[in-house]
This record gives sequence, C-alpha cells and structure tokens, in this order.
Amino acid sequence: MSSTPSAFLAERPRESPRTWFRRLRFNLFPAFRGTGAKVVYIAEDLRTIRIKLPLNWRTRNIHGTLFGGAMYAATDPLYAILIKVGLGRGYIVWDKAGTIRYRKPGRGTLYAECSISEAELADLRMRLETEPSVDLDYEIPLVDAAGVVHAVVMKTIYVARKDSYLRKVEQESHGSG
Repeated sequence: MSSTPSAFLAERPRESPRTWFRRLRFNLFPAFRGTGAKVVYIAEDLRTIRIKLPLNWRTRNIHGTLFGGAMYAATDPLYAILIKVGLGRGYIVWDKAGTIRYRKPGRGTLYAECSISEAELADLRMRLETEPSVDLDYEIPLVDAAGVVHAVVMKTIYVARKDSYLRKVEQESHGSG
C-alpha cells in the first residue's frame, strides 16, 4: 500500500474506462457486495487492487465494531483474482487456505491493498514448468486512516498449470474407480 493510508486516500490514480468498468462489475458481484466492502481502485495493468471496508449497519457486529467475517470476506478473493488475471487461461488458481489475526477492533473504515508484480508472475510461471503446483502465501493488512493495523489476513493460493492439474485429476479418478 502507499506509505500511509492517508496517502492512499489522497491518491486518486487515473482510471481508464476499462478499469472503471471492471471495478463496477466487481462491486456489483453479489458475493463481494455482500461483504460490505468496495473496490476503490484497480490498476490499469491489473496488478493492484485497493479496497475499503466501512463500519456501517451491514458490517457492524454486536459490539459496534467491524464484523471479523466482513474483514476476512472483503480480502478473500483479491490475490486469487490478481494471480488468475496475471497468468491467464492456462492455469488453475484457487484459494487453498486463509486465516485472520485480529489486532484491534475496527471502529471505523479499514483499507487494504493487494499487488503482484510482473516479476512475481514470471517467477511463478518458471516454477510451474518444473513443479506440478505451487502454494503462495500472502499477508493482507487491514489498516485505518492513521495506518494502524487492525487485522492481518493470511491467504494461501494454490496455482497449477491447467494441463498438469487435469492429468492429476484424471489419475485420481482412475485410481478410485
């Protein structure tokens, strides 16, 4: 993320009609919309996504703070989407595992940013030439406007070349029959 969430809030990167439309579709997708979060930015190269999660009637728990499930759900698909879009059609990308570590109650809007570089994608492609699958671990801090971390979501993303994955599934189905 930017050096501070305040900078994140002040930065209004230029958005193309294409990324504006993608952001709109993402925000209208029922599963994501139900989290109460909003995608506020998608980079033109589709390597960065920024979200905000406001504290409101939809995201508030019985203690008047942000519901932990909303925090987790708001960040859940982000890295899987960035990797899938970055790699393209020849790959299988799934969320494999996730946990959340709460540090402070969310008493206001929280923000998160996920990014993946072209170098990371190139390294992943190279690894998948020799490995059948790769598990990638990411941390996503949820921070307030002052930069205070309220929770950290840890995600494990499973990635495989589609041809390797399909061979594995076929072998498993023949072995169980």
